[in-house]
Amino acid sequence: MTTKKSKLRMFISVLPGEQVEVALAEEGAKENQVKEYYVEMVHQAKTKGNIYRGIINNVDTNLQAAFVNYGADKNGFLQIDEVHPEYYNTPHDATKGKKYPLMQKVLKAGQEVLVQVVKEPTGSKGAFLTTYLSMPGRFLVLTPGREQIGVSRKVEDDEERGRLREMLEGLNPGPGLGVIVRTVSAGTSKTTLQRDLQFLKRLWKDIRKKGTEESAPCLIYKEPDLASRAVRDYLSDDVAEVWVDDEHTATLIEEYSSLLFPRKGSLVKVYKDQTRTLWERFGIQRQLEQIYSREVTLPSGGRLVFDQTEALMAIDINSGKISGKTNFESMALRTNMEAAETIAQQLKLRDIGGQVVIDFIEMRDRNHWREVEKILRNAMKNDRARHDVGKMSRFGLLQVVRQRTGSSALSITMEACPCCKGSGLRRNMEWQSLQALREIHRQLRALPHGTPTFAFETGAELAMHLLNHKRERLLDLERQFGVHLDIRPAR
Repeated sequence: MTTKKSKLRMFISVLPGEQVEVALAEEGAKENQVKEYYVEMVHQAKTKGNIYRGIINNVDTNLQAAFVNYGADKNGFLQIDEVHPEYYNTPHDATKGKKYPLMQKVLKAGQEVLVQVVKEPTGSKGAFLTTYLSMPGRFLVLTPGREQIGVSRKVEDDEERGRLREMLEGLNPGPGLGVIVRTVSAGTSKTTLQRDLQFLKRLWKDIRKKGTEESAPCLIYKEPDLASRAVRDYLSDDVAEVWVDDEHTATLIEEYSSLLFPRKGSLVKVYKDQTRTLWERFGIQRQLEQIYSREVTLPSGGRLVFDQTEALMAIDINSGKISGKTNFESMALRTNMEAAETIAQQLKLRDIGGQVVIDFIEMRDRNHWREVEKILRNAMKNDRARHDVGKMSRFGLLQVVRQRTGSSALSITMEACPCCKGSGLRRNMEWQSLQALREIHRQLRALPHGTPTFAFETGAELAMHLLNHKRERLLDLERQFGVHLDIRPAR
């Protein structure tokens, strides 16, 4: 008996000129289960994949890296292993001695380079750059400067890999160009690949021409917006419907999708209901809101707690209301298995990158350790980002390293709280009121003699605390300095 394959839906919500949201969801028995979610604000449009003509600002000999001015607020970071030998000012023979030369010997300040953003700037860090350019099409990725021809590692079927490799042998990318077949190419024809290659070669010709004509620093090539990238990168045969709540965007997507899937005439559907949003109509609003929550509830009652630090993301698993069962080991295993599935999903939805340390509930049985590890690895197989899953320690800790794709809803929609400065904690009202009394006392001492009234402005919450809990102290200050105190909430 064959199991019916779940139907995928793609949802694209557009606020014209401002924001694009894309969600991929799997149709479930009760509701659509969100598998992937991406958001892009126009004023914070991603730069990953963009190609620039930049100028090397300086070379750091200790880091063996160059800082490149490519037109952004912060200079980009270019490591020596990301520098193509064509930019070397002096020849280097990698077969003799070190694989890479000392950067200060082959690059210099003021030198112009064509660079591509590999990783978005985050916090105080600039973008990570490379001179090894790559241009993704629908089915192929063109790699100028690397004469490689290969198939994506995510195409796991050996027979299909062999078929794609045979087709590649007939393709001629040209001198100095390489191609990689993307995962979505599985089952496609040689003619389709050839057409995609011709498009990418024309694109590279335009980029190269513009790169020699424009003055650095400048943008040479800009990646399409999120709606277009979603169709290019995420639309596959598994997607049965594409719902779009903007007619103009729907028309563009329909034109593109009709070329990719000519037999799916009714693939793109326009959502016109004005009474509720696209997310509300298909029951995924709650799941999207959960992405921004510090806690996520597991099916059996346990909880995941996410805490981001400068160096890593820590995820703690709490047994919650199911603790205290007679068979603790069984409870721990069940909770950890649920957590492994949910964590894999949340890593994708939140686009968590870098080091992730998961604190599972401790289990004595080593076979249970391996079982939870296996579930986590299997759940992360469909993750588009590169990742590596470690082994569980005897204390229940497991480390995951994951590449951040750069479309994180969290990174572009959240900011540090002005009260706690991002720590998640703030000084309590008692401490704040004591500091306010100290400041009032200092200013009263500096007042000219005979001043009748002194006004002190502060936040509404602190003002109320002073008036309700420090009234006696305020009256003492009035008597001491012979002045009327006026505590005012700041406007």
